[in-house]
Amino acid sequence: MKREEWLEKRKIGISGTDASAIIGKNPYMTNQECWEYKVGIKKRENIDNTAMKYGREAEKYLLELFQLDYPQYEVQHQDYDLRVHKDYEFLLGSIDGELICKETGELGILEIKTTNILKSQHYEKWRNKVPDNYYIQVLHYLLITGYSYAIIKAQLKTNYENNIKLTTNHYFIKREEVKEDLEYLLEKELEFWKVNILGNKKPDLILPEI
Repeated sequence: MKREEWLEKRKIGISGTDASAIIGKNPYMTNQECWEYKVGIKKRENIDNTAMKYGREAEKYLLELFQLDYPQYEVQHQDYDLRVHKDYEFLLGSIDGELICKETGELGILEIKTTNILKSQHYEKWRNKVPDNYYIQVLHYLLITGYSYAIIKAQLKTNYENNIKLTTNHYFIKREEVKEDLEYLLEKELEFWKVNILGNKKPDLILPEI
């Protein structure tokens, strides 16, 4: 589908970005704001800033680099490929890449992230872990697809006096190791949809940790 159609369809159900907001882990949107968007109290703007444009343009090259660095996987990608949960049609999302392990045939998710490191606190969020909102986004995709694993490729960029430094980290998530988190997230998403969206009940505010 085209980008405009993709943007509109993402508003219908719960996306990966919404998932982190629902449980209070999205630093850019609260669970109450997410609810207001879903029930039509507020209209969500389709923001497209410089960082987002950079991420979109860089994605295809980072996908190719991943394929070169990890030849044991076959990488498939389709622009604006909207996936839907087999049992809950309101759970949806678009993955950056689909992985096929050449040895086992197991399917997985490849998620590409690009971020500007403006201060040391930003870098600490990526040190040996994935920021909560991105981790939950990937869990949401695992719920939708039913795939066995996910790999996050994160490009961290610093720019000091026009000297650009790129650091690339890879984070591997196995479904079997995050089973409890997946169950918790699904429970909260179903509750949000049935109680707050269908029941038109504003949720109690959950503020993300700073």
